[in-house]
Amino acid sequence: MNSISRTPARATIVEFLSKSYSPVDVSQIVNFLRAKNLSTNKVTVYRVMDFLLEKGFIDKVEFREGKFRYEIKRDDHHHFICQNCDVVEDISDCNISVLVEEIQKKKGILIKKHSLEFFGICKNCQL
Repeated sequence: MNSISRTPARATIVEFLSKSYSPVDVSQIVNFLRAKNLSTNKVTVYRVMDFLLEKGFIDKVEFREGKFRYEIKRDDHHHFICQNCDVVEDISDCNISVLVEEIQKKKGILIKKHSLEFFGICKNCQL
């Protein structure tokens, strides 16, 4: 984020996204900003998110829950979404690269990017 102007809201949102272990929605971002005593509203947050998306700093994901979530752009990774409590967990330790290579070879295609979501029930909701 060195090449863009750093407003307090932008810097704080990037800080929050960098420390988040899973994609976050706008309400979570607004709550974080308020906890940091930065008075802002959802419209401002959406503008910042659009700006960060345009500059390629973040990704926007949607998990069939009627809202978008945002995360710092990283290498391909996957998500688990609890269908009971809506918790989202990153899954980066699966060996999907073998499957990608197999699909490319079998279909004769070149996969540049992929997205994979797992839906189920988290450990806490199974108790």
